[in-house]
Amino acid sequence: MINNDFKMPIIMIGNSFKYETEATLKLFFNTARYSFSDNESDAVGDNYIITRVDGDKTVSVKICMNGTAEVSSVKLDGNCADKDIEYTLCRLIYELLVRMTGIDPPWGLLTGIRPVKKVVDLIRQGKSESEVYSALGEKYLVSPKKMKLAYDTAVNQLPILDRIDRKAVSLYVSIPFCPTRCSYCSFVSHSMDSAIKLMPDYIKALCRELEIIGKMVRETNTKIDTIYFGGGTPTSISADDLRAVMTAVQENFDLANVREYSVEAGRPDTITEEKLRVIKEMGAQRISVNPQTLNDEVLKVIGRKHSGADALKAFEMARKVGFDNINTDLIAGLPTETFDSFKNTLDKMTELSPESITVHTLTIKRSAALFEADKAQRSQPAAEMVDYSIEKLMSEGYLPYYMYRQKNTVDNLENVGYAKKGCESYYNIFIMDETQTILGAGCAASTKLVYPDNKIVRIHNYKFPYEYIRSFDKLMEKKGEAVECLKKISSIPQK
Repeated sequence: MINNDFKMPIIMIGNSFKYETEATLKLFFNTARYSFSDNESDAVGDNYIITRVDGDKTVSVKICMNGTAEVSSVKLDGNCADKDIEYTLCRLIYELLVRMTGIDPPWGLLTGIRPVKKVVDLIRQGKSESEVYSALGEKYLVSPKKMKLAYDTAVNQLPILDRIDRKAVSLYVSIPFCPTRCSYCSFVSHSMDSAIKLMPDYIKALCRELEIIGKMVRETNTKIDTIYFGGGTPTSISADDLRAVMTAVQENFDLANVREYSVEAGRPDTITEEKLRVIKEMGAQRISVNPQTLNDEVLKVIGRKHSGADALKAFEMARKVGFDNINTDLIAGLPTETFDSFKNTLDKMTELSPESITVHTLTIKRSAALFEADKAQRSQPAAEMVDYSIEKLMSEGYLPYYMYRQKNTVDNLENVGYAKKGCESYYNIFIMDETQTILGAGCAASTKLVYPDNKIVRIHNYKFPYEYIRSFDKLMEKKGEAVECLKKISSIPQK
């Protein structure tokens, strides 16, 4: 992928396919700045794009890069739908840029964050493996390697999706704090130094929201299926605060039928034996210990305050406390990381035999400090790292079970969760497949209401702790729609 910050005017004549046009361009120019107009006179400079749809359904694209222009066009049937025009326009852009840049994105024209959903849908339609490959390859130009990864992931997901309880919901609890902000991070998380004075009021408000959500769940006779503590880094807060929040969960929800309770312990420099014992005592069975890399020099570059040895100690501590379902997160493509150092990290982590390993690919967003860093630091052999992770993890008995993609990911790659058979995270699958309602509590949490007719409505909590605390009552008024959805869910007939 080309990482450059040039400005590129996009002139759209006879069409308004802004979103998909930009998404297709980002497969090649992930940090360019785009402007849109319908005036052809704005096509100035050495870099611009003109997309045109004429009245006779002729779709044409002109791309000028570094002063050199190329044109491609197709005449469609007069009865074609808008979605056919949009697809044709994006495919013309894609094919021109493959030729002009020499870049061949491994996921082809697929720009959505959930490629596995398409595969699941095709399998449920009765398509064979070869038919799925044909559909993805012919329409979306996905590479054979990525088609197999998506297919394998879908096959491992399906037995869990087929056992989903449509009358149940999941609970997400947000602890949006970290000791420091990593250079690659674009999540809404806040350093403990700046947030410490807000902590007592935040914990109080979060426990109050859990009480309110718990009442909704009880009054609508809804079951809780999975619970996930995320962030930020939940173990950034003290053991006492962690106990207070987990007690609020225990007191306000019936945990008897919860199939999975996860806490993302996260950064090794926040993990203590006391906190691990609180998590275990309060009912969580699954945790994450996330070093991202074991290379000490890379850890310094990304702003981590712990060492690789600290990560290994945190993992061993979790085993000592009694956790037998541990996930660990790694990132391919971190600045200054080499293939050999990534390989060393992955090999060491597989020796520890965690129940699941998630391999993310570095994503560079404008809100992350890394975006402003030296471009040479962004250019790492991420594709080689990802290829090795697939081969290594599968050879060690780990199966891909969930996947998602993000904009601005290095080399247009993906994030994949691998697990030993029977250790897949239900919550991760449900949130990616969007088949179960997830009730979000806490700052920056999102409630995703999935109605029985598959309509999806999102309710977003305030992003910043001071907003969440100050406008708590106003926020709770927005939760009223959740009650209606829960009533509909609880009325679904038992199979």
